[in-house]
Amino acid sequence: MVAIGSVAELRAKCELPDGSQIPMDFSDLHRESVDSLVVASPSRSGVFLHRVDEVFDCWFESGSMPYAQLHYPFECSEKEFLKKFPADFIAEGLDQTRGWFYTLMVISTALFNKPAFKNLIVNGLVLAADGKKMSKRLKNYPDPTLVINAHGADALRLYLINSPVVKGETIKFVESGVRGVLRDVLLPWFNAFRFFTQQASRWEIQNSTGKKFTQDNDRAKKSQNIMDIWIMASLDSLVHFVHEEMRTYRLYTVVPRYSSCVHGAYFQIRTPLTPPRLGPPTQHILSRSHYTDCDDYTTIG
Repeated sequence: MVAIGSVAELRAKCELPDGSQIPMDFSDLHRESVDSLVVASPSRSGVFLHRVDEVFDCWFESGSMPYAQLHYPFECSEKEFLKKFPADFIAEGLDQTRGWFYTLMVISTALFNKPAFKNLIVNGLVLAADGKKMSKRLKNYPDPTLVINAHGADALRLYLINSPVVKGETIKFVESGVRGVLRDVLLPWFNAFRFFTQQASRWEIQNSTGKKFTQDNDRAKKSQNIMDIWIMASLDSLVHFVHEEMRTYRLYTVVPRYSSCVHGAYFQIRTPLTPPRLGPPTQHILSRSHYTDCDDYTTIG
């Protein structure tokens, strides 16, 4: 048996049925192009070998991804390969359990006796609002482009990540859910940011030194206002929580905590209570604190 590893090797070892050489521009490796090619047997003189009838399932190619993407072992050394193998995580749908996940595991076990990945993120299936599989024929789902144009990509992303689908469960997609995220989380955040920009501009106009507003996280964190202290503590707790959960790939716990903190603690408590303390002595400090909150919440999101 002869295993051909590249097009170049195929041109060098194989020939056409009439004994002529394979053209240099040959590149089509589909069955109808290679079935007629023959290769001289390395062990039996005058005997020509033909391609075996069996073919690899196409999932074999997908399962070879960790090695193919680095062209290992041809253009990637063992040392460099092991820096990137196994992968920190892979992510795919539940329907890949007997497809990509399976072939990745089989091939890596056969080659290295260990999995090809350290962590696996599995998402469930997104169904139509009626619980049926989304179908182009039935047109039982809203056009994704129209949903994004109407509500924004961030609203759609938050809606999906804050659903059972990130835990490998199914979800019935309803556009009103995306609209709700926009209304309850993103628009209040945007209004809070506008509130900040208005106060920063107001301070720049009213101060007599001509200074421009600049970020000063240290000064913001030194604020003695009890609401500032509480909000900054809540923000620090959220940042720590997000880092820990993301480190362990528990994506499904992050968005609920984030949304609750942003919408409940920040917008419903802070914004209504801040106007009374916006006088000149405290306005600059408040704006800095407000800027820190808006900036950090945006970074986390």
